[in-house]
Amino acid sequence: MSETSSRPVTSVDVARAAGVSQATVSYVLNDNPHARVSEETRQRVRDAAARLGYVPDASARTLRTGRSGIVLLPLAEARIGPLVQALLDDMEEEFRARGYTLVQYGERRLTGVAAARSWLTLRPAAVIVDAGRLTRKSVDLLRSSGTKTVIAFSDEASPFAPAVVMPHEATGVWAARHLVDRGRTRLAAIVPREAGLDRMGERRLSGVRAIFPAARRIDLAFSEEEAGRIAAGPDLPDGIFAYNDEYAMLLISALQDAGVRVPEDVAVVGADDLPLARLMRPRLTTVHFDASASPAEMVAIIDEMVKGERESVPGSVMTLMNPRLVVRDSA
Repeated sequence: MSETSSRPVTSVDVARAAGVSQATVSYVLNDNPHARVSEETRQRVRDAAARLGYVPDASARTLRTGRSGIVLLPLAEARIGPLVQALLDDMEEEFRARGYTLVQYGERRLTGVAAARSWLTLRPAAVIVDAGRLTRKSVDLLRSSGTKTVIAFSDEASPFAPAVVMPHEATGVWAARHLVDRGRTRLAAIVPREAGLDRMGERRLSGVRAIFPAARRIDLAFSEEEAGRIAAGPDLPDGIFAYNDEYAMLLISALQDAGVRVPEDVAVVGADDLPLARLMRPRLTTVHFDASASPAEMVAIIDEMVKGERESVPGSVMTLMNPRLVVRDSA
C-alpha cells in the first residue's frame, strides 16, 4: 500500500514524485504566467499529478487567492429550455478555460437575504441569477462576504446588479407584426401556466399587445388534454403566438386533431427556432435569436468583474440575444 493511499494526495506528494519543489508544482498547476519553468518540467509535474490522482484543494485556493473558482448559477423556478441550456454549456467551457467552475445550484425558491446566505455556503466568486430573486440587501450581503460580482438574468435593467437581458417583449412584437402583416385580425398569445415561464409569457404577451392591443391571453399548461380543449373550443383566434416552439408544436398538434387547418384557419408562430421547427409539418414559423455577444465575450466580461478590472454597475445592461423572424409554413 502506498503512503498516500489512506489520505488525499497533496501538492507535496506531487512535488516529491516529480522531483521538484512544492512552489514549482503550484506554479505549474495554477498556470502562473510569470514562473520560469521549462516545458519539460511542466510536463513532468502534470504527469505526476495525473498519475497520483491529485485534485487541488478548493478551500486552499480560496485562502491563497481570496476567492473561489466557483461561478454559481442558482437554477430558476422555470425549467431551462434547450436554447438557454446550449448557451450555458458553451459558457461552462469558457469558464473552465479561465480557471472557473460553473456550478448549477439546485435550490430554486429562496429569494433575498435567505437565498444569499444559502449561496454563500459555496463561497462563489460570482453569482448569475434570476433578477426576481435579488434584493439590495442580498446583493450587499454577497458583495460584503467576498462574492466579487452579481449578475442578474432579466428582461429589463436591474437596480441591484448589472443585467443580462432576454428581449421577451421584442419577441412578442416580431410575432404579432408578422401575423398582422399576414392579414390576421383576431390575435392571441399563449402564456404558459408554469411557474417562472408565466412571467416571461406575460412579457411576450405585452409585446404582442404593443402591436395588437386587443390580443387575447390564453393560459395553457403543457398538456395535450388542455391544448385539445382550446383547439376544440369556440371563437378560435386566427393568429396565435404560442410563446415558444414547444408550445407551438403542442398547439398545432391539438389543432390538427380537432380538424383545424394550420395556417389556413389558424396561423401559429413559435420562438427559439429549435431544430424540430424545420422538421414538423407544417414547418414552424418562429422567432430566432441571434447571440448579441458570444459566450466567450460574456465570460470575459464576468472574469474582468471578478478580477476588479471592470466595474459591476447596477442598472447596466448587456442584451443576451437579438430576435428575428424565420418565416416557414405555419404562419
